[in-house]
Amino acid sequence: MSLAAKSLLLIAVLGLAACNNPDRYGAGGAGGAGGAGGAGGIDTTGLGDPNNPTSIAYFNQTVGDRVLFQVDQSTLTPEGRGVLTAQANWLNQNPGYAAIIEGHADEQGTREYNLALGARRAAAVQNFLISQGVAANRLRTISYGKERPLEVCSEEACYAKNRRAVTVLSAGAGV
Repeated sequence: MSLAAKSLLLIAVLGLAACNNPDRYGAGGAGGAGGAGGAGGIDTTGLGDPNNPTSIAYFNQTVGDRVLFQVDQSTLTPEGRGVLTAQANWLNQNPGYAAIIEGHADEQGTREYNLALGARRAAAVQNFLISQGVAANRLRTISYGKERPLEVCSEEACYAKNRRAVTVLSAGAGV
């Protein structure tokens, strides 16, 4: 691959990484009514102290905010069910938070197929959390398909990281 092609690819990847979901942090985006704002529109104080068991940072780092899936699957693995059980316990103990469950897929397959697969993955997580007692009105799903990869390469190690569902918390019981 030529230097120009590599540069163009890098710019495209960085451009995609800069995209965000304006409703991720609640009404109005990070600087709106749903978030505290902050430098560059990112709420760095809203995540809280990772040592505080009621903070988003604690949830992300200690409980775990994501589960991984096998190729072309939306069935939860035993490891995934373990993470989701911990998520459900945390959500049930912290009713002031709502969640958006993002479904993702690896870059193999068509855009349409991966959007549908991401939706099935997000729904599987949502259904599991509801079965564990989390109120359905606190959960919402969205599928990004292959549009938001964590890793970009043509190797199984990268693909495996991209086959995921991520639970993104926001303050407020309704999303």
